[in-house]
Amino acid sequence: MSFTPELVAELELLSLYNLANTQEGLKIHQVAAPQAIAAAKRLHDKGLITQPDGGYLTSLGLDAAEHAQGLLIILNVAEAV
Repeated sequence: MSFTPELVAELELLSLYNLANTQEGLKIHQVAAPQAIAAAKRLHDKGLITQPDGGYLTSLGLDAAEHAQGLLIILNVAEAV
């Protein structure tokens, strides 16, 4: 398995969620990049977010966002070393 552009777009959206406040959602507007709009729909179809245009993280989505954001921290720290 590899990181496809579609998976990267989904990871980018998951990284935008505020993990400190699960009542804070995202809204992907129709003028957003087509990749972001499609990624939000895929995340919704996978049960990770509540709406096809963003919304809130589901419990599975919260787990995924925590892992995605943790990976970004690890990779960014490793890059700085």
